[in-house]
Amino acid sequence: MPRSVNTVAAKRRRKKVLNQTKGYFGARKNVFSVAKNSLEKGLLYAYRDRRKKKGEFRSLWIQRINAGARIHGMSYSEFIGKVHKKGLLLNKKVLADLAMNHPKAFEAVVEKVRDVK
Repeated sequence: MPRSVNTVAAKRRRKKVLNQTKGYFGARKNVFSVAKNSLEKGLLYAYRDRRKKKGEFRSLWIQRINAGARIHGMSYSEFIGKVHKKGLLLNKKVLADLAMNHPKAFEAVVEKVRDVK
């Protein structure tokens, strides 16, 4: 009895991997076994870094808030502590945007929390 091989499905599966590795360097784009490994590794990096990106943005916001607060004579921790005590519902993303793009509005926030003990 002859061996039965599903060539159609195998070719489709390989073609899918090779289409996803377009633009890769050298054998990574056209040798299936190498392309498969580099694609899997790339997908792992993509998954990991989608989560890592959130932390990087958070640290960027903190740096921007710190720079804006120091212009007005406060440290970041002092400023955030007073914002929380005051009960202002502004998150770090909004505060960072105010510090960067709307310095007058950020100054108003600083003045509002300055007298909090």
